[in-house]
Amino acid sequence: MSPTPAKAPFPIPALRLVHVVTRCVAAASVIHGLTSVAYGDDKMPLELTHVIPLAGVEGRLDHFACDVAAGRLFVAALGNNSLEVVDVKRCDRVGSILGLHKPAGVLFVRGLQLIQVANGDDGSLRGYRADTFALSARLDGFEDADNMRFDPAENLVYVGYGNGALAVVDSSLERRMARIELPGHPEGFQVEELGRRIFVNVPDADEITVVDREQHRVVAHWPMAKFASSFPMALDEGTHRLFVGSRNPPRLVVLDTDMGTVVTDIPICNDTDDLFYDPMRHRLYISCGEGFVETVQIGRGDRYVRLARTPTRAGARTSYFVPELDRLFLAVPKREGQVAEVRIYRPR
Repeated sequence: MSPTPAKAPFPIPALRLVHVVTRCVAAASVIHGLTSVAYGDDKMPLELTHVIPLAGVEGRLDHFACDVAAGRLFVAALGNNSLEVVDVKRCDRVGSILGLHKPAGVLFVRGLQLIQVANGDDGSLRGYRADTFALSARLDGFEDADNMRFDPAENLVYVGYGNGALAVVDSSLERRMARIELPGHPEGFQVEELGRRIFVNVPDADEITVVDREQHRVVAHWPMAKFASSFPMALDEGTHRLFVGSRNPPRLVVLDTDMGTVVTDIPICNDTDDLFYDPMRHRLYISCGEGFVETVQIGRGDRYVRLARTPTRAGARTSYFVPELDRLFLAVPKREGQVAEVRIYRPR
């Protein structure tokens, strides 16, 4: 579907902001012949409800952020050097911020109404106003910037970057507060809300590095040599469980955060890049570049059951679960004549 031009409400040509409106379509009208591979459950755990085309967006799609109140989703189109803006209430793609440099991590800081983007190529952190998309902040010096996390209690932003570091930055992106050295480039990481630790996947060092965020130093190294190329991570503080997605071999690895030991591991789909915990249903959603989203049910006594593999498209390995909206969003890159998409799934 081609985008329909719309009158741009934000006339900021210096920012190279492009506005388009691309209507989403009902899933049934574009998805044909898809069936789920179930594991002991006839009722599929994810229902594809809508597909939002991202016409003209090339290359790899990376991480997401969401302005829940406004119902806007921000998609880092890394290969397109743009940030795509989707209105999930109207189910429209409403704009693109161009001129970025390998955008990877994205955050939305609600209190400041600031969209933050980590750019891997030029090492910049950029902040855009949510109402006008105007560039309002920039901080440089973060080569190979990647994942971002926000600590609302302390109003701090954590950024994984470089050959091995976490940066601690104030939420307005005005200054760097600290640098925490790591043994390799950080991939997925999670910040405790109740505790003071940060858990970091460092696949180059075959470990999970544990950081004390008050002391700004590493306090533990949990070996992961049996599970190489561990990238995504999710955390359930209530049960003291850390969930890690490994690519080699393709496994879901569950760790006890009190002991730092592996509780169990189970096979999953190949080439995983995102992993989310659904606290209401006690489920995990694991998106894989093989072309599936794996749903795993968590039972009592650390029992993990694979409910289904929901087919997607090869290369669709980044996703984002928003509990407040009760929706899973999947980034589908352009492949073989098919345009890039954001797919919306309703858990059930």
